[in-house]
Amino acid sequence: MAEARSREAWAHTSSVLALIANVNRDPKKHGPFKPSDFDPHKRNEKDLILPHCGIEVLKQVFIDGKGG
Repeated sequence: MAEARSREAWAHTSSVLALIANVNRDPKKHGPFKPSDFDPHKRNEKDLILPHCGIEVLKQVFIDGKGG
């Protein structure tokens, strides 16, 4: 039930984000945005490839300031 609520909330939010993005886009540089472009539940698995790294990366970025 919680996942369905999350999907419904993201469906609404992604529609609003697509509307805002389309109002502010340059039609010569980019085509129209679709709500699925902003919905994390609608993205393909291949689009969500995350790098595997250890927790020491977080220390480097947030504590040591050596992100990059």
